[in-house]
Amino acid sequence: MSDLLNILSWPLLAGGLLFFAAGSIGLLRFPDTLSRLHALTKADTLGLGLVVAGLSLRAGGVLEVAQMLLIWLLVLASGATACQLLARQSDEEGGDD
Repeated sequence: MSDLLNILSWPLLAGGLLFFAAGSIGLLRFPDTLSRLHALTKADTLGLGLVVAGLSLRAGGVLEVAQMLLIWLLVLASGATACQLLARQSDEEGGDD
């Protein structure tokens, strides 16, 4: 069973890496600040969720899974809050880069 879970975790980890890469590329390629923030927060949130899911399949117990889920939830909340604050600040300054 452990070998099967390890094999199933690889696509989740690879998908998380793919979303992290897509968010980073979006940060570099999109023309304005709001588009960059949107790409980065959406892709990184989903990327971290996939990484947490992949690592949860490899975890030794429920405590490790709970800790990873708590970290993911904190990153969700802080990422959304920080993005909102940055978008408001950028909009007030008229920042179209």
